[in-house]
Amino acid sequence: MMLAHETTVGKARQAHPVDVHVGGRVRLRRVFLGYSQEKLANALGLTFQQIQKYERGANRISASKLYELSRILSVPVTYFFEGVEADGEVAANGADAAAGGAGAIHSSDPDFTNQRETLQLISSYYRIPDSKVRAEVLSLLKTLGRTSEG
Repeated sequence: MMLAHETTVGKARQAHPVDVHVGGRVRLRRVFLGYSQEKLANALGLTFQQIQKYERGANRISASKLYELSRILSVPVTYFFEGVEADGEVAANGADAAAGGAGAIHSSDPDFTNQRETLQLISSYYRIPDSKVRAEVLSLLKTLGRTSEG
C-alpha cells in the first residue's frame, strides 16, 4: 500500500507539508540569527546545498540533525513543529506561530514569514549594533504600520 508523499519508482517524491514547514522554520531562525546557509552548513558538517534542500523541504531532516540544529540555532526541537497540528496538517495560523505568536499580522500573504523582504528586514534589523537605535527603528515601524491601517 502506497502512502501519500512516498516515492514511487520513476516518480519524484513530493515534499510533505510538515517537511516544508520544518524547513521554513529552520530558514526563519537562521536568518533571524544572521547566519548564512554556508555558516549553518559548516556547523553541521554539511554543504550549503544540503541546507537549501532542508529549507525547501526537498530533503527530510533526520532526528539527529534536527537535534543538532536546535542546539546551533538555540531553540528547543519543538520550535520547528510550532504551527503543525496533531494530525500532521500545517495550521492555518502557521504564519503567526512562525513569528513567535506575535499577534495579528495584516498581510495579503498568509505566510509572510517566508517572503524574502521579511527575511531581509529581520536580518537588517539585527545588524544594527546599537540596541537603542534598534528600539527606535522598531517604534518607527510600529507607527508606520498603524498609519497604513488607518
